[in-house]
Amino acid sequence: QVQVMQSGGGSVQAGGSLTLSCAAIKDLGRIKDMGWYRQGVGHQRELLAIISTDGSPQYGDSVKGRFTISRDNAKDTVYLRMNKLQPEDPGIYFCKAERQLPVVSRPDNYWGQGTQVTVST
Repeated sequence: QVQVMQSGGGSVQAGGSLTLSCAAIKDLGRIKDMGWYRQGVGHQRELLAIISTDGSPQYGDSVKGRFTISRDNAKDTVYLRMNKLQPEDPGIYFCKAERQLPVVSRPDNYWGQGTQVTVST
């Protein structure tokens, strides 16, 4: 099993910054890609950023140039630095970790509990 523990989030004024953290605690296998998703009210969960074990990031169009994803492989931890937060950014932010087991062809996904981000104007 994998436990995905999120921290950070909260409330910030528009234009402000927040940092989210997420640690994947596993018993077996290795952690591969880790990413951040957002679900706003009335919206589907959208991909914000994902990062591979070699540190290569990919971003969703809505956050490019404002959010930065990074990771610490030794700790199986991923971070999301969110700058220039806008009124359209609020929602529940979820972390996802992929765990690869030996002799299994595909990794399985584990989700964090979600953390609320609020942006005030």
